[in-house]
Amino acid sequence: MAKITLKGNPIKTIGKLPKVGKKAPKFSLVKSDLSKAKLKDFKGSKVILNIFPSVDTGTCAASVRKFNEEASKLENTKVICISRDLPFAQARFCGADGLDNVIMLSDFGKGKFGKSYGLTIANGPLANLHSRCIIVLDEKGKVTYTEQVSEIVDEPNYEAALNAL
Repeated sequence: MAKITLKGNPIKTIGKLPKVGKKAPKFSLVKSDLSKAKLKDFKGSKVILNIFPSVDTGTCAASVRKFNEEASKLENTKVICISRDLPFAQARFCGADGLDNVIMLSDFGKGKFGKSYGLTIANGPLANLHSRCIIVLDEKGKVTYTEQVSEIVDEPNYEAALNAL
């Protein structure tokens, strides 16, 4: 269980992020066209998982924009932005901002991704949403970097995540 804060108020997650050096847990998430995307679909590429509570908040939107900008410069790397927002809201956001270098995936149903990755918020006003995290995977799906952002309203350490590639 990670102890994090929301505007200085303590909250907790249900578990801990996957360990560096281990295989990332499998997932099946929903694309904007309502088809499924699985972790195995990205095998052979490096992957940045940009995970956040909702694309409709300033910090979450900023992280998607920043990774969209950086993704265009990266070779053999996919940036996947994951939240519990409905796929339609994710598509609307990306379309309105012209974001086409990131892949938006939704965990809106039962939140299985958040649970298997240990990052679901357990209590407080954002309970059951995802905490803000970055997880970097190598081409074989092994975790090479994780960051559990300690204050939800703060942006992640983009430089550290990009350097982990």
